[in-house]
Amino acid sequence: MRTAEADLRALADLATPMAVRVAATLRIADQIADGKQTAAELAKTVNADVDALDRVLRHLTTAGVLHRDAAGRFTLTEIGGALRQDHPDGNRARLDIEGAVGRADLAFFQLLHSVRSGEPAFAAQFGRSFWEDLSASPALAESFDALMGVDVALEARAIDAAYDWSSLGHVVDVGGGNGSLLIALLTEHPGLRGTVVDLPAAAEAAREAFAATGLAERAEAVAGSFFDPLPAGAGGYLLSAIIHNWDDQNARRILRRCAEAAGAEGRVFVVERTGPSGEVTNTARDLRMLVYFAGKERGLAELAALAADSGLAVAAVHPAGLNSVVELTAHQS
Repeated sequence: MRTAEADLRALADLATPMAVRVAATLRIADQIADGKQTAAELAKTVNADVDALDRVLRHLTTAGVLHRDAAGRFTLTEIGGALRQDHPDGNRARLDIEGAVGRADLAFFQLLHSVRSGEPAFAAQFGRSFWEDLSASPALAESFDALMGVDVALEARAIDAAYDWSSLGHVVDVGGGNGSLLIALLTEHPGLRGTVVDLPAAAEAAREAFAATGLAERAEAVAGSFFDPLPAGAGGYLLSAIIHNWDDQNARRILRRCAEAAGAEGRVFVVERTGPSGEVTNTARDLRMLVYFAGKERGLAELAALAADSGLAVAAVHPAGLNSVVELTAHQS
């Protein structure tokens, strides 16, 4: 019979989640699927200490991630199979502590710093901000853009169905990474043109993606920051999972740049996760925003307040699966 003490210890346990993340980083599930099933075989393949790895694998067996037979050979359970690189959920890359998001999760060890100071824990853990960390490592930046692209792949259909994007003529995806969302929109709307604005490495990745998908004639990538003036005159400016990365002050700066570029006729679209009542529903994601960047998940009322401070007003809210597409227009005084 479980006790409250046992439940609390299970909630606070670090051994299991870190063991899972190590397995994800070393791609243990893929190696097992390829036939390397003993601790010795796996350790040789992933360049690990045999005894230490065997102890991790035994714990993952206790946790239900792996199965170990009498001969000491490990196989994947249903849960363990989800750690394969080719699993559609994409969790292996997200848990990889040498990738952008898995590394950022380690900043939770400094959550107390964030709670006491209101500052991001990432810098306390790694000595520089999340964005500086990405800028210093092309591999981390590529990992981050790829993971954001996975999110887009899962959510693009709902975002596309939420609004008549073709009516805008030209959409600027502000902070659009490797262009995944814009590619999805342009593919569905042959008359639509698009621009991605992002930092140089991401813009180059988007440019290559446009060429690879045959969209180079309708899509361009501009290297730049959303804190600087944006290409003006487009019908719509799209901020998908951007505003939640920033505190209120910087979120207003981004919205103002979009408002300036959109002018009186253009529209700004903020895609964020709000519940049916316009409230924040994912509290774990909210804590990630705090720990990573001192950002936050915001409900509709909070987004509307930021928009009002930036010269914009909510014109409509379009449900889009887990997200809402908040349509903003120039505030009429």
